[in-house]
Amino acid sequence: MVIKSRFVVLKKAGARSVSTHLRYIERDGTTRDGQKGQAYGPDTDTADLQAFEKRGQGDRHQFRFIVSVEDAGELEDLRDYTRMLMARMAVDLETRLDWVAVDHWDTDNPHTHVVLRGRSGEGRGADLVIAPDYMAHGMRRRACELATEWLGPRTELEMRQSQQREVEQQRWTGLDRQLQRQAVAEIVDLMETPGRIPVPLGTQRLNLLRARLLRLEAMALAERLDAHRWRLVPRMEQTLVAMGDRGDILRTMHRAMKGEQRELVIDVQVDVPVVGRITAKGLDGELHDRPYLVVDGIDGRAHYLRLQANTVLAELPVGGIVEGKPQVLERAVDRAVLDLAQEGIYTTAHHRAQLLQAGDRDPQATVEVHVRRLEALRRKGIVERVADGVWAVPPDLLQRVRQQGAQKGAGHAVELRSHLPLEQQIHAVGSTWLDRALVVSGLPQPVDQGFGAQVREAMSQRVDFLVGEGLAERRGQRFVLVGSLLATLRDRELAVVGQRLQQETGRTWRPVRDGDTVSGVYRKSVQLASGRFAMLDDGMGFSLVPWRPVIEPYIGKHIQALIKTGVVSWNFGKHRGASL
Repeated sequence: MVIKSRFVVLKKAGARSVSTHLRYIERDGTTRDGQKGQAYGPDTDTADLQAFEKRGQGDRHQFRFIVSVEDAGELEDLRDYTRMLMARMAVDLETRLDWVAVDHWDTDNPHTHVVLRGRSGEGRGADLVIAPDYMAHGMRRRACELATEWLGPRTELEMRQSQQREVEQQRWTGLDRQLQRQAVAEIVDLMETPGRIPVPLGTQRLNLLRARLLRLEAMALAERLDAHRWRLVPRMEQTLVAMGDRGDILRTMHRAMKGEQRELVIDVQVDVPVVGRITAKGLDGELHDRPYLVVDGIDGRAHYLRLQANTVLAELPVGGIVEGKPQVLERAVDRAVLDLAQEGIYTTAHHRAQLLQAGDRDPQATVEVHVRRLEALRRKGIVERVADGVWAVPPDLLQRVRQQGAQKGAGHAVELRSHLPLEQQIHAVGSTWLDRALVVSGLPQPVDQGFGAQVREAMSQRVDFLVGEGLAERRGQRFVLVGSLLATLRDRELAVVGQRLQQETGRTWRPVRDGDTVSGVYRKSVQLASGRFAMLDDGMGFSLVPWRPVIEPYIGKHIQALIKTGVVSWNFGKHRGASL
């Protein structure tokens, strides 16, 4: 019986933590037949996760559990087992509980994810407090009792077989815990003396522990001192846990690749860019909110990318094309602030005067970009605001920014290059990732194997499509694309979508040209082959403007966009602006 638990302080976890976790446990491919998981609760087989999340919006904390019964496959119904377990927990805790659960059958050990609200009395009482000892031992004891009632007591043979399987495992096991408890100053003595080995399995357990130590010795995690004594290496537990995690990752990647042969890359350095197709996504460790992607790269290898904690997995569809970009710990604006600081002091007045002298077209907007960055650094304790428009900047600013970024934990920042799978881009009306790969120089080039070979073939087919559309011409083994291909394809798609939305809304579609200023209420965003666009409604008509994450908090509000040479500058109020 294994129970993993996590206490989550929702304010620290972030606004998306609950929805991300609930969406993940109810993901596709978790049922016995590979279908989407279905959440259930105490009284229903079809729990509404959105309603559960809404009920818990004011909760201070939340509990998350993974319950794994060793012989779960023999249980007639994991749902009934989970309901009975939670009912017994409610008796122990002397309160009603508000929870949802999802059974997962997609691993060698079927298990159940339980999410419990941090409020007592079915969420209507005070904060729910669970003693650490109950979290660590009491819940597992209840689960074992219930499993014994349902399946009967485990026989001596079953227990011995289970322990024998642990001997060869490359992960932290129950045998390792026994060795760790028995060790004195990291020395394990297996001399068979009365009282040293628990009865009734003394001799048998002794043989199992000896066999495990021999295996650990072969793994360079234990050193034999004589016939009966071994020294355990420091950090043995951490090493075995890491090895178990690595094995889990490899199994995840094998499932994601579905039999396609690839070199599997687990420890991807955050300073190495990765471009490719998403084949799987999820949360690393399942209890935690650290997202990951399995990316079939154009370099012919499959990569396991650990992402930054604030990455929204819902916006990264399986089959879509992403670029994992190296983590940027310092920015150009940081270097500019350091250069502009005089005797450790940056002032907006001095900066604005320099910009005016240099002939900057919009000095106020440039200064505001620097101010927003300084405010972000102030919140991190790196700079200090002395007065309005005045900041104290340390001489080692760049080193502090790098150090702060490293302390947050390494993780790839990913950008969605196309939500369309590769095969759908070949004949898409719009500016696709394939088109940018054909046009833009300096991009990573696909190799002639694995997914890279598939991309090369798709690029050739895309050229044939463009030739048919009059946008390209083949000349032997070479091809020539029309000028402004990306803009032409984007405008064609926007014309089609604009006309369709015009019929749906009854408002006039107004194309946007370079140099235009567009304003209106941000109604919604539209995902196209050419990218994501924001719909701005001025009451009589609407325009489609390239979307950026910074505008999402302003949905339903009036905003303004200025388009200059492909760059959109957003204005959210009289004195605020954001250039992207």
